[in-house]
Amino acid sequence: MHGGSETTEEVPVEHLRFGRYLQELADVLPEDEAGLVRTVLRDPDKTMAQSAVVRHLDRRAAQLLSDAAFPGWSDALSTVIVDREFLVHRLREWTLLRSIAINDSWSAEDLLAASDWFQRTAAQVLTSSAALHLLADEGRTRRVRAAARRRLAEQHR
Repeated sequence: MHGGSETTEEVPVEHLRFGRYLQELADVLPEDEAGLVRTVLRDPDKTMAQSAVVRHLDRRAAQLLSDAAFPGWSDALSTVIVDREFLVHRLREWTLLRSIAINDSWSAEDLLAASDWFQRTAAQVLTSSAALHLLADEGRTRRVRAAARRRLAEQHR
């Protein structure tokens, strides 16, 4: 016998499924990814399922940001998430981030109209001086403006 009382708290099943989904999505082969995302989004806990998919989407998009595979991946995923407004919006913002990252066409209006999440992410990952200057001057929050200024300073070292 051990001294004191020991309690074992059960992990809620949706937490277990969430962890399993994240692992399966991390390990999925590219050709099976859309099907797995579709399966996850069918989970009865819609909030948990969407959370798992957005984490996966963020991780994969970051990995593929300047990769030639991004457009095909984005197209395949967009057909699966078409009825999930938040996921569609997040993928659209990753596509804008990619356009800036690879020096494709983008507009100041799109950058400044993008979500706080987008502007924070852009200030952390972009190297485009034009985009960083825009965020440093007109970013929505003080945090975004400061992060963009830091990135610009790092580039000039």
